[in-house]
Amino acid sequence: MQSTNSHALPPPEVYVTDVARIWCDGDERGGDGHPRVFIQIGASGFADCGYCDRRFILSGSPADKR
Repeated sequence: MQSTNSHALPPPEVYVTDVARIWCDGDERGGDGHPRVFIQIGASGFADCGYCDRRFILSGSPADKR
């Protein structure tokens, strides 16, 4: 019998970007998210926000699986 976890967190949001230095504030709508942080995408082709776990993928990088 499989158990289901009704309290499981949704997967983090993923954004594909054309620039390697991006910022995240946790809220697209301009409300209360988290402090704005700047994130540098390295050789792996992706970086995650330390506050909200959003993943940013550099377009055309090894992490871009589209």
